Amino acid sequence: MNDDELGNLLPARMLNEYAYCPRLAYLEWVQGEWADNSDTLEGEFVHRNVDVADDSALPDLPDPPGHDQLHARSVRLENQQLGLVAVIDVLEADGDNATPIDYKKSIAPDIPEGAWEPERVQLCAQGLLLRAAGYHCHEGIIWFAGSRKRVTIPFDDALIARTLQLISDCQAMATSGKMPLPLIDSPKCPRCSLVSICLPDETNFLLHRQSPDAPATPLTPRRLLSPRPETVPLHITEPGARLGKRHDCLIVERKQERLAEVRINDISAVCLYGAVQVSTQALHALLDREIPICYFTSGGWFRGIAHGMPHKNIELRIRQHAAAADPQQSLRLARAFVSGKIRNARTLLRRNLTDDPEQLLPALHQHALDAEQAQSLPSLLGIEGFAAKRYFTGFAQILASPSGFQFASRNRRPPTDPVNAVLSFLYALLTRECTTAALAAGLDPYLGFLHQPRYGRPALALDLAEEFRPILADSTALSLFNTAELQPDYFIRRGHATALTTTGRKAVLHAWERRLHSEVTHPLFGYSLAYRRVIQVQARLIARVLLGELPHYPPIKTR
Repeated sequence: MNDDELGNLLPARMLNEYAYCPRLAYLEWVQGEWADNSDTLEGEFVHRNVDVADDSALPDLPDPPGHDQLHARSVRLENQQLGLVAVIDVLEADGDNATPIDYKKSIAPDIPEGAWEPERVQLCAQGLLLRAAGYHCHEGIIWFAGSRKRVTIPFDDALIARTLQLISDCQAMATSGKMPLPLIDSPKCPRCSLVSICLPDETNFLLHRQSPDAPATPLTPRRLLSPRPETVPLHITEPGARLGKRHDCLIVERKQERLAEVRINDISAVCLYGAVQVSTQALHALLDREIPICYFTSGGWFRGIAHGMPHKNIELRIRQHAAAADPQQSLRLARAFVSGKIRNARTLLRRNLTDDPEQLLPALHQHALDAEQAQSLPSLLGIEGFAAKRYFTGFAQILASPSGFQFASRNRRPPTDPVNAVLSFLYALLTRECTTAALAAGLDPYLGFLHQPRYGRPALALDLAEEFRPILADSTALSLFNTAELQPDYFIRRGHATALTTTGRKAVLHAWERRLHSEVTHPLFGYSLAYRRVIQVQARLIARVLLGELPHYPPIKTR
C-alpha cells in the first residue's frame, strides 16, 4: 500500500474490496495487511503494461473544449469532496468525453450486468472522479484478460447511487476502529489471499464458543489455509561462511567453495550461527522481501533479528501496549499461556511414563487448574515454577538414551550437560520461530504479558513459546536422545559449560525442521496443520484477542 492510500482518501480499489468483503477492505486499508497468492500474482502480470505510467498526465480542459484525443496509462486522480483517489489503468478521452478502462485477469461473467458489483462500483468511482475533473463520463470499460473481452458498463443512476453509498459506508467503517466480522461459511473465502490472516472460519467458530450472542456458524471450520507454509528457514551453521546474492538466489560460500544455492522466494527466514557474513546485496534483497535475518551465537543463543520496516498495523500495536499496561488483561493472557504449557507438559509425560509413583500427572493437572484461577502474576509464576519442577522430574524418567546421556535437572546459562545444551538450543529455535510469527501478525515481539519487558528480550515471543515448549522442543529432544541420533562426540565441554559441535547443531536442526514440518490435528478446529503453521495461527489469535474480536485466547492443548 503506498503513501496515498494511507491518508483520508479512499482508494477506488478498496471500494472494490469493500463491496466484495468489508473485512477484507478493513484488513488491507486500515491495518495494512497484504499477502500474495496465485490470483494476486496473476493480476499483477495482467497489469504489467498498464502499471507503467505514460509521461502524459490528464490535461486540464480547455475553454471551450476541443477535440484533442488522449490515450494514457496509469492516470492518477483524486478528489477531496468525494474522498476518493484512483489510478485508472487506461484512460481514453476525446475532447471533454472520457472513458476509463479497467483491467481484470478473470473471465467475463455471464450475467446481465456484464460484471460483478465490486468491479462495476470500482469503475464507476473512476467515472465520478473524471466527472469531478470536468469531463463527461457516461460509461466505462472492463477488459477481462481471461476471456479477452471488453465489457461496457453504463454509469446509470442506480449504479452511481450504489457507488456513493458504498463510499460513505467504507469511510465510516475505516473511522470506526472496529473490524467487521468475517463472512460466515462464504464461498469467497477459499480464494482470498488474506485467508491465513483473516481466519474467518476459526474466528467465527471461537466466537460462537466464547460468546452466547454470536451468530450461528458451522460446527467444524473449513481448512482454508494451506497446511504448511510455502517457505522455510535457511540455517547457515558453517563457521566462516558467507551469504551472497546472485540474481534471485542466495549463495552460501566458504573459501571460494559453494555450499548451497537457494531461491529467495523459497525462504521464510535466514538463521546465522556464529561467524557468518552477509553481503549488502543479500541483506537488501531480504529486507525488501520482509524476510527476517536471525542471529545466533555459535553455541545457539538467540541474539537478535534484523527485518525491514515495522508492520503497518499500528492499531494492533496500540492495543497491545494498552493491554500490557492493564494488569487484569495481561493476567488473563498470561494464565492462558501457562495453563496451556502445563497441560501439554502433562500430555507429554502421560504418553511416555510407564509408571507414576510420585503422582506427577495428578499434580500437573491441579497446577493447570490453579494457573487458570491465579489472582496475580507473582502467584501464577509460582505455580509455573512448581509445575516445571515436577515436569522435569518426569522428563528425567522418560529420557532413555542408549548412548548413556543423563538428565538430573534443568539448568542453563550455561547448560552444564548435553541434555540441557540441546534443550537450550531448541528453546532458542522456538523463540526465533515465535518472534517471526509475532512480527508477521503485526505484534511487537518485545512486549509480553507473562514475561515482563526487559532490554533485548522478546517477551511476547517467549509468551507464545510457552505452550509449544513441551510438544515441540522437549519432544524433539527426547526423540534425538532416545533414538541415539546424538552421540557423545557431538558435544564439547569447556569448563562447566557444554555446547553442541557444528555436527551436533546440524543434527538438532534437521530434527527440529522435521518436527515443525509434521502435521497435527488442531484440537479446536479439527483439521490438520503443520506445527509451524499452528504457531502462526496462534499468533494471529493473540492479535484477535487484543483487537477485542475474541473474548479469550485459546492456547493449543494436545490430547
